[in-house]
Amino acid sequence: MLKSLHLKNFTVFPGATFNFGKNLNVIVGENGLGKTHVLKAAYCILAVSARGSRDTGAANPTKGYLQTAIASKLRGVFKPDEIGRLARRQAGRNRCEVESHFAGRRPSLFPGSRLDVSFSFNTSSRSEVTIDQMPSEWSEEVPIYLPTRELLTISPGFVALYDSTHLQFEETWRDTALLLEAPLARGAREARIRELIGPIEEAMGGWVEEDPSGRFYLRTKTGRFEIHLVAEGLRKLAMIARLIATGSLLDKGYLFWDEPNANLNPKLLKLVARTILSVAQSGVQVFIATHNLFLLRELYVLQSEDFRGIEAQCFGLHAKGSGVEVTQGATIDDIGDITSLDEELEQSDRYLETA
Repeated sequence: MLKSLHLKNFTVFPGATFNFGKNLNVIVGENGLGKTHVLKAAYCILAVSARGSRDTGAANPTKGYLQTAIASKLRGVFKPDEIGRLARRQAGRNRCEVESHFAGRRPSLFPGSRLDVSFSFNTSSRSEVTIDQMPSEWSEEVPIYLPTRELLTISPGFVALYDSTHLQFEETWRDTALLLEAPLARGAREARIRELIGPIEEAMGGWVEEDPSGRFYLRTKTGRFEIHLVAEGLRKLAMIARLIATGSLLDKGYLFWDEPNANLNPKLLKLVARTILSVAQSGVQVFIATHNLFLLRELYVLQSEDFRGIEAQCFGLHAKGSGVEVTQGATIDDIGDITSLDEELEQSDRYLETA
């Protein structure tokens, strides 16, 4: 479990510490205040650690690998011209620091975690970071990052194209497309998969199929439809259904979802909220970024009724001078006023007054 993330002079954050909840973490703020940057920074750390053993063939992390691999992942995910462009803009040379801490796997023996890592770079850095704290083991859990758009329609052949040409898409798209192509899970996990995926398939009116060429379809009672012909909101649900069916979103790991409300109507958002909480309840640590009041309210209602055991943390991002300040608490009532949410509430009041 990712316990905390500290950002100093990273993009818009002069200094911010995020103390994450075990199950669900909700980052709320207006556009341009760094919600996506928080998700991506945490994702980069986890993605590098999860692939380290496979990429290096080494049983334990090495400083040489981490300083180039983390920098490469940051460039692939954020797409800056140079690493130094991610340092907060101010006069003169500036140093950026990123520090992550994890809950210890064996707390009785190790008060900290062997996954903890911190690194730094400055505005002149190009392709490497400095490792300030070394982890002593690799992560065994692959993180998943869902961007604002669905990826099933571009998945066939996308990974091969991405790896052989210079595409300007974020590397998160490549990583998620690779997971979408994974084979379906079998065995003891199938019962839990059916439990999670059932409500999603009911909402879609069918289930996701993949043909030998890698193209995805929605199979319904009346036939099979190319995924391109399905409404985008349903395609986003289909992407979640596929990741559950392959076992990627089942009982461990991390899910980062940027604006899960994008292109979804309120009816589907209710299902998305329930799916988010069900995935979190199953053992996946979930991180979402949003400023959608309907989704936030639905999550709160469901936590109060059907998901009382969920440990959640909310984070409010607020413009402060030339940077961003972070407030946090167990509910959205604890994170201060968010202008975008206030605007929706104010409009509701105006509408009721005119009715």
